[in-house]
Amino acid sequence: MSIVGSIALSGLSAASLRLQVSAGNVANARTSGPLPGSAASGNYPDAYSPKRVDQVARADGGTEAHIRNASPAFTPAYDPSAPYADGNGLVASPDVNLASEIVQQLTARISFVANAQLVKADHELTASLLDITA
Repeated sequence: MSIVGSIALSGLSAASLRLQVSAGNVANARTSGPLPGSAASGNYPDAYSPKRVDQVARADGGTEAHIRNASPAFTPAYDPSAPYADGNGLVASPDVNLASEIVQQLTARISFVANAQLVKADHELTASLLDITA
């Protein structure tokens, strides 16, 4: 595989990871848990911690994507009916911005399509080169 193909494959991998992380954030956006340090925090699972993808260029070309926890991970939300709500009726709700997640998903889609087209073009170019030299 050419260097162009390997760079495009790294882009495909990063776009796939970005979409996977964003889908997980959207799926867990409406979950909640006890506030850290509250009396119920030991008895119930923590609130979902949203993830982010950091993408950096590699020295040899291509890109590398890493998952990290978002900060802040939660915002206090009013839900006095939750069994783990504190005395004020507050729970920890994941700090997920649905508009931002839509942008992440659209960006991942566009990046994936662009890199897939690059892999296809690289394959066609290599095939044409082999036809010329044969």
